[in-house]
Amino acid sequence: MRCLSCNASLTDYEATRKSATINDFIDLCNHCYYTISDDVASLDRTDLAHEEDDMATDHDSLDDVDFELDNDDR
Repeated sequence: MRCLSCNASLTDYEATRKSATINDFIDLCNHCYYTISDDVASLDRTDLAHEEDDMATDHDSLDDVDFELDNDDR
């Protein structure tokens, strides 16, 4: 199963996350779900969670992204 947003492979924990309101699978990796987690309550299978499923970590790390803005366009 793959994340509907970034196409990353989902862990068992991520693949079993459901919406608490409509009971449908959310099908987002932790990184993508974290961006909407304040707005979309979920039912999680914590028995399937592992250390790598921590919401603070993601497999699409932003460490290599250059966020500096090009100031030459001013």
